[in-house]
This record gives sequence, C-alpha cells and structure tokens, in this order.
Amino acid sequence: MSNKFNKNKQRNTKKYLFEEILNVLKQNPNKPLNYKQVSAALNENEHSQKLLINALLSDLVVKGLVTEPEPGKFKIKHIEKYVIGKVDMTASGAAYVVPEDTEDEDDIYIAFKNAKNVLHGDIVKVYLFPQRKGKREGEIVEVIKRFKTEIVGTIKLSPRFAFLIPDNTRIGVDLYIPLENLKGAKDGQKAIAKIVEWPKNAVNPIGDIIDVLGNAGENQTEMHAILAEFGLPYSFPKDVEKIADLIPVVISKEEIAKRKDFRDVTTFTIDPFDAKDFDDALSIRKLENGNWEIGVHIADVSHYVKEDSIIDKEAVRRATSVYLVDRVVPMLPEILSNNVCSLRPNEDKLCFSAVFEMNDNAEVLKEWFGRTIINSNRRFTYEEAQLVIETEQGDFTEEIKVLDRLSKTLRGQRFKNGSIAFEKMEVKFHLDEAGNPTGVFFKEMKDSNQLIEDFMLLANRKVAEFIGKTSSRSDGRSSPEEEKKEVRSNRPFVYRIHARPADERLQQFAEFIGKFGYKINTKSDKAVVESMNKLFKDVSGKPEANAIELLGIRTMTKAIYTTKNIGHYGLGFDYYTHFTSPIRRYPDVMVHRLLQYYLDGGKSVNVDELEEKCKHSSDMEKLAADAERASIKYKQVQFLQDKIGNEYDGVVSGVTEWGIFIEIVENHCEGMIRLRDMRDDSYYFDEDNYCIIGRKHKRKYTLGDKVRIEVKRADLIKKQLDFVLLQGTEKRIYPLPKTQEKAKEKKQGKNINDEWGFEI
Repeated sequence: MSNKFNKNKQRNTKKYLFEEILNVLKQNPNKPLNYKQVSAALNENEHSQKLLINALLSDLVVKGLVTEPEPGKFKIKHIEKYVIGKVDMTASGAAYVVPEDTEDEDDIYIAFKNAKNVLHGDIVKVYLFPQRKGKREGEIVEVIKRFKTEIVGTIKLSPRFAFLIPDNTRIGVDLYIPLENLKGAKDGQKAIAKIVEWPKNAVNPIGDIIDVLGNAGENQTEMHAILAEFGLPYSFPKDVEKIADLIPVVISKEEIAKRKDFRDVTTFTIDPFDAKDFDDALSIRKLENGNWEIGVHIADVSHYVKEDSIIDKEAVRRATSVYLVDRVVPMLPEILSNNVCSLRPNEDKLCFSAVFEMNDNAEVLKEWFGRTIINSNRRFTYEEAQLVIETEQGDFTEEIKVLDRLSKTLRGQRFKNGSIAFEKMEVKFHLDEAGNPTGVFFKEMKDSNQLIEDFMLLANRKVAEFIGKTSSRSDGRSSPEEEKKEVRSNRPFVYRIHARPADERLQQFAEFIGKFGYKINTKSDKAVVESMNKLFKDVSGKPEANAIELLGIRTMTKAIYTTKNIGHYGLGFDYYTHFTSPIRRYPDVMVHRLLQYYLDGGKSVNVDELEEKCKHSSDMEKLAADAERASIKYKQVQFLQDKIGNEYDGVVSGVTEWGIFIEIVENHCEGMIRLRDMRDDSYYFDEDNYCIIGRKHKRKYTLGDKVRIEVKRADLIKKQLDFVLLQGTEKRIYPLPKTQEKAKEKKQGKNINDEWGFEI
C-alpha cells in the first residue's frame, strides 16, 4: 500500500475509497475514465491498489452509482434533477433561476441558448446539469407560470409587420405584432401589448396591442407607461365610478345618533400643501381634572365601502394609492378619496377614532376606540403649522403648542424604548403645467411633520395592543392596570411587522463602518438600537454619511403586513398596525372592520383569507414603491436633459462590474460613469471589496467618495443618466460586507439605492 493509505487505518476502508473514487468521477461528469486514470487522480501507483480500484469501480456499477458506457471506462451516474424557480434575466439574455425552495442551493445559471421563450419573473421548471467546478447550470424545460403577459413598449412599424420594443431591457425580446393587431398604434408611440402566442421554435412572441398610451416622451404617456410596466392601474373601471357617484354625501340623523359627537371639540388637519385626501385629524380639549383629551380621528372608509362590494373588490385589487412624481393614483374613486371621506374643514365627517386621556407627561391614562362624527375647524399645511410652532402666533396657537410638546415627549420615550432614528431626505420636483421638471427641492421633516407622525404612531400602536395584548375588554376602553397584562389575544388581526435584522447582516454592517472608525454594539436589541442612533448622529454631515446611512437602511428588513405578530423592530413596538390611512391603504380598512367586529363582540374570522390579503397588500406596496422610484428616475433624466455638458459635484452611491453610480450633491439626480469611459486607467471591479481599482495607477473608488462629474447623456427611453468623471478622490478601500444579495446585485447591475428598506 502507498503511504497515503498507511497514515490512518480509517482511511484504509472500502467506504473511504468508494467516496474518493466517486469524487474523481464527479469532477469529470462528462468524461469516462478507466481504472488507471482514476488511480492516477488518487496518486495510487502500486499495482495491488490499482487492481482494488478496478474492482471497486465494478462494484459501483452493480450498486447503480456508476455507469460503464464502454468496456473498462466508467462515468458517474447522473440522477436527473429538476428545480422549480423564478427567472431573473440579465441584460445579456442569459438568466438565473432563483429556486422556490429556500433550503435549495444557490441560484442556477441559464445560458442564453438554454433560456428561450422565457421572460423575467416567470416561474419555470429547470433541468439541472451535472455540477462542474461548483457552478450550478441548467436548461429551462417548462414555463409553469408567466410573470406577466402584458408588455409596455414602443412601436416600430414596417410595411408588412410591426414590433413592440419593450421599455424593460430585461425582457430581452421584442414582440412581433401583425398589422391587423395594431389597434391604430403608430410608429414611435408607446403601447401595451398582450402576448397571445409564442411558437416553440420562434425567437419572438406574437402580441396584440390592447392599449395605445400616446406619443413617447409626453408626460402623460410616460407616467401611464410606468404604471402599466408595474401592472398598476391608471384609471377606474366605469362601473366602479358609477357606483361611487351614487354614494350619499348627506349624513343621516340615525347615523349621527349611533356615534360619539366631537363636532364641538377643537379639531384640525395638518397635511402637505398639495394634499386633497385628508384622512386624519386631531382634536384637543382640556379636561376638568387638568388632563388632555387627544382624539386621533380617521376617515371612516369602511362605513362607505362595504366588504365584497364592487368598490371594495377594486380597492382590494389596488391595495394602495400610488404616488408618482406628478400625480396620485388613488386606491378609491375620487368622489370618495377627495370628497366623501376626506376630512375637509367645516364639513360634518364620519370617523373611526382613537381617543386618549393624557397627562402633561404624555402618559396615556385612558383610551377609547369607536365611531365618531367630527367637523374640522381648520385645514393646516405643514408649513402653516410649523410657522405657528416657531412664532407662537396664528390660529389655535395654544392647542398646537400643547400637541407639539406632547408629541416631543412621546418621541423621546419612543427612542428611549428602542426606536431607530432613520431619516431619509425626500427629493421633490417643481413641475410646470406640462409636468416637466423645472427645479428640485428637498422635503425636510420638521416639528409639524413629526407632530402628526407621533400621534399616528400612538394610535396605530394602541389599536394593535388593544386587539393583540388582552381580550379582557370589548368596549373600546382599557385602564393602565389592564394594559400591563402581557396576555396575548387569540383574535386574528392585521399587524404591521418589522423583523430584527439577521445577526450576519448586523455583523457585516459593523465590519463596514469599522473601516471608518465607527462601532455598533450587537450584543442585544437595545444595544443595537442605541448604538445605531448614536452612529447616525455622529456621521451626520460627514463625507461618509451617505454610504453609512444607505447601508444602515439596507441592513434592515422590510416591513410587511401579516396576521402573525412579531412586533416592529425599527419602531421598538411589540404591537403595531396601520389604522390611520384607510383612504390610501387597504390594510387600514381591514383593521377598521376587524376593530369594530371585536368591539361588537365578534369571535372568529377567516385567518387564511386575512393572511392572503395581507400578503397581497405587501406585494402591491412594493410595486407602488418601485413605480414611484421609476417616475423619479424619469424626472431626473428629464431634468438634466438640457444640462448636457454641465459640471457637478457628486458622491459615489453604488458600484457595479461595469461602472460606478454617482449622486449629484446639488439635486440628488443619479447616473452612471461607465468603466469604458474612464480613460485615465483600465479599471476593474473588486467584488470582495465592492470598489473599482485602476490596474496601472491603483486609484480606487468606493461608496461615499466625492467626485466631480460632467453630464454626458440623458436617455429618456431607458431612464438612464451617463456621467463622465472629471476628478475624484484617491482613498483606501472601505470594503462593503459580503451579503447574500451581492451575487444577485452584481448580475443585475443593481444600485444600492434601488431598494428602500425601512418604512414604518
């Protein structure tokens, strides 16, 4: 025997040698080997050992683990394996399939030739090739479910046929449109086509135009195209609008008699200057005992929209209002969202309310939930309310001062108890009458904004606690003693949850900020929150702030709707729901209905149906956010279209294998500097350290680096901005952590700003 097998008696067993032989054959899955080749691979030179290997190869054939395609030559027997997963297309036409089974291994690479007749997002069946060098490859053998069959694009017309060129470059194929299916669409116009057939050996699917959106480049056309791209509606069905128009505006005396009357209590709304749907109002009055009664009054949408009605079914389908740069696409028809349900001043309005008795320390001594009627005394914009706070002059000065003071106390308690102080600046555009951007401004969270947020958070939390914490009361009232009970209710409910970030992600984030000299404490949830808040305060205004804040948000999970409560990590709440915006969010409508059901003594509901609606609402919320980002990107390109050649200061906001993303400091517009346009050196992408490095001069660019750029190109069709680097900093690498998403981000060319993680 050789020295290799003399070293350890355990390694002298047939079982070990079987495994070694199989490993050699696995490394050569497509090449039959004889016993001499296997012996050479195992460094076995002795004749007796070679004979043993030959005998074991024959045994493996008998056991069915190895085949003998020709006498004396052996090959590993490949067991056919199929995987179901979701297609993730790349711009090159190749794809990755993400397995549905979360316990399955890595994504499966599909070469272009093996990815025919599939589109991005499709659910497919993949035949898995024998694994080589650790890389999983396969071939798509069946499309189980199309992700989408309606495609948005631009018409290219020829004398005998037409094509629809998809807006989404990841779709990868154009749609062939027979002339009789054009529906009047003209060359260069934007349209929506439905895939009606995809012949087996055809390169292009056959489509039928179902809607002509208009001329490419026009604002209305492009906004409708964005909505259609994400499967979001841009108009209401006619039957829904007709029924909405029949809803009575006048409130009957019988309905008023059923409700608690707040019409004589000081009440007002505080909203953005351009808001039309006022779904929340605050009331305030001082009680005889010196405490304050604060009412959070929410539009009673569920009174007007009955479950399973035509309007309700449309609201379920939409699940949320969509906020594009230049418009709101409402969840409810305008007669409801802007009129009947909107809490407009000096009009009687029906509400569902959370009313709190609070002392000067903002402690909630009593609470009540139920249906009310209000009459708002004043409509404030955030700017008007802020002016009252700052100058202590104007309408309802004393009431606003008290609410501001109480809200700041609530906020302080929230941060003390574990809420994370994430703040993301919102970029807004000034638009002309045609919807073209004429300027950029930044939305700041001032005291008036935070005042409203603090009381909405209070109402959302208290409603969730009332349903989820204890079932001892069913009349909408509770005492501090009852609140202390930590008995979980068995009543199904809709919660807004936010999971704790994975330890791995926190550790990776800690490693990243350590390169800048910062630390976070990951020993406990409380320690994480406290050190995160300190970190964001410490980095504010510093060059690395942008990178650290973005990665901090990225470290967090996404908040979702579900019946399975685990609390809200980002806010530090054990119980949290969405109760305060039923005009624009369907989960709030569900919460209103459930709350009233339990107040009336109801016991059981269909949990599976509730959970299904929760998941749909979470999915639609993400689509709406994606559409909003697409509209922002379009306006950014439009805004810089006439600024080709202009120079700006920028910050590196993302790094990919083909370039670096730059966010302009002055206007927060974001574009890419492509590696091929960086002429001072030949740069390569350092995947491990998430930066680019010049091969010759070793110049490095990573997140947070300051640069000077020139606007090179503004492509409205692709919604892309291209910049040229004029000058930049040279600094050492601050490596990004390796996350589970990194490989996927690399292949997709994803920018770190493409996902907004933390939302309450």
